[in-house]
Parts: sequence; structure tokens; C-alpha cells
Amino acid sequence: MPDTNQIQLTKEGLEKLQEELAWREGEHAKEITDAIKTAKDFGDLSENAEYDAAKEDQAKNEARVAEIRSILANAQIVEKTGTRIVSIGSKVKIKDVKAKKDIELSIVGTTETHSLKNMISNESPIGAALMGHKKGDVVVVEAPNNTKKEYEIIAIGR
Repeated sequence: MPDTNQIQLTKEGLEKLQEELAWREGEHAKEITDAIKTAKDFGDLSENAEYDAAKEDQAKNEARVAEIRSILANAQIVEKTGTRIVSIGSKVKIKDVKAKKDIELSIVGTTETHSLKNMISNESPIGAALMGHKKGDVVVVEAPNNTKKEYEIIAIGR
């Protein structure tokens, strides 16, 4: 039985999180500490908006650091499986069968999604439907409003 706490990441996703963690614990934490020190120098902390803002930034940074550490502690790096079947790390070109429209997607782990870059989770409806399929397969995706869409896999890459 798989570990339900395990988070699947691509190697690239892991590296990005490690870089963000280093920045947040290093340079960014120092910037926040400096902002708190400067704000304290303004005097009365009870009505010091700069101090309050800096402390809020510090809390947000610490929360994100904890989140990244948790992700990294539970991360499973997904090995690339080639370009024959769709898996995490695949770049997939699909065609909406009805609309005759091509869409290019990258399949990533849940913590790496970025809709503006067409990076979708392997657990999303389209991502889950594509997983394990090969070029030429037609997959059916059920949308939240109970409609169904068909997509043909045109190409799979890395």
C-alpha cells in the first residue's frame, strides 16, 4: 500500500523547492529581519504599520518554509519513463476531438502545478485520464458539471 503522505515531484520540481527554501531561509529571512529592525527604530510599536507588516511577512515566510520542509520530507522523485507513455514529467500534446483544438500540457506532481504555464497535476481530471496512455489513444475526461470531453494524444515528450 503506497504512503498517502508521499508527494510525487519531478527532479526539476524538487530543485525549485530546494532553491526557494535556501532563499527563504537565507536572503529573504535577512531582508525581513532588517525590515523589523528598521521598523523598531521608528519607536512606538503599538501603532507602527511598518513593524506589523514586517512581522506579518516573517510569519508568512516561516509558514512557507515549514510547508516546503514538509513537502521535501515526503517527496518521492518520479523517474522519467521515456516518451512512450504519459507519466509525471511528460509533455503531452492532445487534441480536443470535438473542438479540433490542440493543447500542450506538462504533467507534474500536485505541488508543481501552474495553470498559466499549462503544468497540470497527475491527479487533475485531465492529468489522471492521460496517465499511462500512449500516442494515438483517445481518453475521456468527465468535467465537474457531468459533461464528458474526448482528447486524442498526439505526441508525448520530455
